[in-house]
Amino acid sequence: MFAGAVGMALIASLIVAGLYLAHRFAAVATDPLTVLPFQSGWQPQEHALSRYHVRWYLATLLFLAFDVEMLFMYPWAVVVADLGVTAVVEMFLFLGAVFVAVLWAWREGALRWA
Repeated sequence: MFAGAVGMALIASLIVAGLYLAHRFAAVATDPLTVLPFQSGWQPQEHALSRYHVRWYLATLLFLAFDVEMLFMYPWAVVVADLGVTAVVEMFLFLGAVFVAVLWAWREGALRWA
């Protein structure tokens, strides 16, 4: 009854074991200097992600939020004449929600750059 499932599990485990053994036998030990990020031949002094302050991540999220807002507004601008007043009301409700989010971000200090 379970012969098909057992057979597929056996084949899958043989494939995984074969790939693991092939990797173990064919792996080349890399020189640590060649796998590091390129910095004009100098050895890096810090990790690549440590150069960016955490406050820029919040700025990036705010930028993406407003970018997505514009993604909603472009198609709306194309069909607003066909949909009429309901489309205008829906867009003002959407912009009101975005404005509330901006006020919240401002209150939390997300818009302070220093």
